[in-house]
Amino acid sequence: MRHPQLLLDNQLCHRIYMANHNLNRVYSSLLEPLQLTYPQYVVMMALWQQDQITLSQLSERTRIDAGTLSLMVRKLTDKNLIDVRPGKDDKRQRVVHLTEPGQALADQASNLPDQVLCAFPTLDQDELKTLAQLLDKLNQA
Repeated sequence: MRHPQLLLDNQLCHRIYMANHNLNRVYSSLLEPLQLTYPQYVVMMALWQQDQITLSQLSERTRIDAGTLSLMVRKLTDKNLIDVRPGKDDKRQRVVHLTEPGQALADQASNLPDQVLCAFPTLDQDELKTLAQLLDKLNQA
């Protein structure tokens, strides 16, 4: 080959793409019983971590842009997992609250991280920690 730098096997981006695809496949099957998409699951995890945050805080925490988040919030509201109310101090702010079913869903989802790890048995805890650190570094660049 004239340009070895273009070999697919030399591409970091392709490895990340394949890993993302594999993770999406695993999460898709695990989230199906909860009737959540992966991005909806991310929003719910952020709210399980801290309930009653503004839409802008939720967008910042999840790194989901406001337009996409707005659609997700509407769908999660339709599923009765969250509701959105005006802020107490600033009525222009929209504050996202977990509903009782949304809080209860955390119990159903609590074993998902372990199930995901079981889907990748060739990685040990140290490798997973290193991978997480490297991905954090990549995402901060």
